[in-house]
Amino acid sequence: MRTRLWTLCIVGLLCLAGCRPEKVAEAIPGPEESTYTVGAEKGTSTKTRRFQFRYRFKVSGVESGKQVRAWLPVPPSNEHQTITASDHQLPTAPTFHADEKYGNRILFVEAMVPESGSLSFDVPYEVVRHEILASNESKTNDAQPGELFLAANSKVPLEGKPLELLSDLSLSDDPFQKANQLYEVVDKHVTYNKDGKGWGNGDVLWVCDSGRGNCTDFHSLFISLARSQGIASRFEIGFPIPTDAKEGSVGGYHCWAFFFDASRGWVPVDISEADKHPELKEYYFGGLTADRVMFSVGRDIELVPKSTEKSLNYFVYPHLEVDGQKVSRDQIELQFSYTDL
Repeated sequence: MRTRLWTLCIVGLLCLAGCRPEKVAEAIPGPEESTYTVGAEKGTSTKTRRFQFRYRFKVSGVESGKQVRAWLPVPPSNEHQTITASDHQLPTAPTFHADEKYGNRILFVEAMVPESGSLSFDVPYEVVRHEILASNESKTNDAQPGELFLAANSKVPLEGKPLELLSDLSLSDDPFQKANQLYEVVDKHVTYNKDGKGWGNGDVLWVCDSGRGNCTDFHSLFISLARSQGIASRFEIGFPIPTDAKEGSVGGYHCWAFFFDASRGWVPVDISEADKHPELKEYYFGGLTADRVMFSVGRDIELVPKSTEKSLNYFVYPHLEVDGQKVSRDQIELQFSYTDL
């Protein structure tokens, strides 16, 4: 019933403006993870940030008359962010769903390709995002996590090679201090480096061997180590909002992790940013700036309605299929942008 009510409410909000197509502006570059800067000292980030985020993309090179199925992640409102759907432009009216494992919200569109061979999607949101600072005081309002955030994922094992990184380490009995030790292990072992191939998949075994990667790789290794020690942890992914201008393009995604501490609740870490900004290393164990928006949680996500792919490694970019075949990333122009409000 709650899911149905949520669906009806969101459909109503989005369809106030109708579901009409739009010519999309020149593509904003960057299908990969974004890089961005933060304040030079702890505490200099904006405590709360309000902005519009435009989730736009254009798919082209598809045969006219074919049916395109498109799945888009929908950012949730929660204690860290408030999301308001704005006027949207889509090829046809959407339906809304949620994946069964994590409850991630999904916008689904099924549309016929016109003679032009291209379709445009534009779903803007108004976002109010809050900085997160883990408290040293007791926090009892977070429910104990279940087995979901203690289990392995397809690219996040809990045994074998990652545990070799802990072989010479005497781990604390205190879960919070132990998590801090694991944070240090990951930061020491992994260097932020996107040269060549292999990075960005969150493949823990690859990260162990290569010792490099992007945010997905840093946080997958942290989650692997934390869960192996009985510390529940979760993966979150969304987009960074640049701090050097009031509006502009967003080149790609950013992700981070949370671990659960019984006395503090869910505690955030952003190890890739700590690696790029050593002066903020202490801050990013327990702190997240407001310069971001979260779209989904978790790995190995099964789409609803069902897609031909068994599951997605993570869900932040649109997933499109034609005749049961995944549309190539080369055919999708990502055009994400933001404007401060």
